[in-house]
Amino acid sequence: MTLPPVHAPHVVLLTSPGAGHVLPVAELATRLATHHGFTATIVTYTSLSSPAHNSPLASLPACVSVAALPEVPLDDLPADAHIVTRVLTVVHRTLPHLGDLLRSLLDSPAGVATFLTDMLCSAALEVAKELGVPRYVFFTSSLTSLVSMLYIPELARTTTCECRYLPEPVVLPGCVPLHGADLVDPVQNRSDPAYPLMVDLGLDYLLADGFIVNTFDAMERETLIAFEELSDKGVYPPVYAVGPFIRSVSDEAGKHSCLRWLDGQPDGSVLYVSFGSGGTLSTEQTAELATGLEASEQKFLWVVHFPGDKDRSAGYFGTSADRGNDPLSYLPEGFVERTSGTGLAVPLWAPQVEILNHPAVGGFVSHCGWNSTLESAAAGVPMVAWPLFAEQRVNAVLVSSERVGLALWARPPIDSDGVIVPRGKVAELARELMAGEKGAAARKKAGQLREGAAMALAPEGPQCRTLMAVISKWKGEDE
Repeated sequence: MTLPPVHAPHVVLLTSPGAGHVLPVAELATRLATHHGFTATIVTYTSLSSPAHNSPLASLPACVSVAALPEVPLDDLPADAHIVTRVLTVVHRTLPHLGDLLRSLLDSPAGVATFLTDMLCSAALEVAKELGVPRYVFFTSSLTSLVSMLYIPELARTTTCECRYLPEPVVLPGCVPLHGADLVDPVQNRSDPAYPLMVDLGLDYLLADGFIVNTFDAMERETLIAFEELSDKGVYPPVYAVGPFIRSVSDEAGKHSCLRWLDGQPDGSVLYVSFGSGGTLSTEQTAELATGLEASEQKFLWVVHFPGDKDRSAGYFGTSADRGNDPLSYLPEGFVERTSGTGLAVPLWAPQVEILNHPAVGGFVSHCGWNSTLESAAAGVPMVAWPLFAEQRVNAVLVSSERVGLALWARPPIDSDGVIVPRGKVAELARELMAGEKGAAARKKAGQLREGAAMALAPEGPQCRTLMAVISKWKGEDE
């Protein structure tokens, strides 16, 4: 561990609401402080945040502080406003407060060596630019997702139909081919207020001095090479692949009862099922998933959330946790009792990194949030992809491609939103992943990705070297 000197360089990191955004920012800030001699300020939003979102901030090093931008009114937005509309509205309305904070930090002895903004907060880059602060986007999803979001302004300019009806696949430099329906869900409806906000988001990215991306060579090597070629030509700012940023296995988590249950299961026998902190299934889909898991006769560990019939991202802002009852009560009658010999249903939360690294776990049904995907790859656990919202379909296409091969996924047909995955298909996927030939092939690829992640994180690995190179820029050592 490197202790920051008295006049250590100071980095400011802005994170949007949501555990999937806060966690990697906390990991990056911690790494910069403990290994590279920085002090850091993590800037959060009071609006749309919850204690669960900010739990990764509870155990930061002493030289990493947290500042919260004040709450802003959102009562003029419609009740059914898209999650991205709500987040980006908060980002825009707090820009004056962010400017005040950055000016106060610039006037302090610590100063600001560089400013990093979350992937949803690119409007903040203009504030940093006006203040003369070096500015980067910390992109907490896949590089493929970044390329697809940089493409949105061109998509808006050159097409008139809805994305899902594009006649040809979207082929982006170095990326696996995407269907229009795979692109981030706020651009699937041109009449949604989120659509122009996403166009502006893609344009604002170009104000960055570079992209710090939470990925690694073994996962997205071809995309990295193609992006670097475009950067060399001045098309995009440079990219720095510095991942995977994932939480370390914690001894404290070993107290959780689900890990003790796993201790009694054979190696590689348990299918872990979780849709992240924000993902929500409908009441009917929850029942079909339960019945399918039971019919599969596979051992399982399922983190169960409250169902929601209107919005697949309903849990994102933490509202479901306020219901006060037990999400297991929404499962089919008798399910918990009938499956007590083969499965375990856990309400709301479980220590995912520890679960994925447990010898008993042999597969993962996942929403393909990028943190979960990286955690699965680093643990060498193959997946069934079950994307729900945001850029998760882009990630699902990537990890289920022949190039990566980490996951099993059958791309749904066009206009399939709201269509239920039946119990028979759930059982088929569970059996195939855990005991079939396709599952065995994905397990082999997962093992290779685990080795690639370990190599990336090694002291002389490619991602560590890349991080050191960009840190030298922030410290002014390469001038």
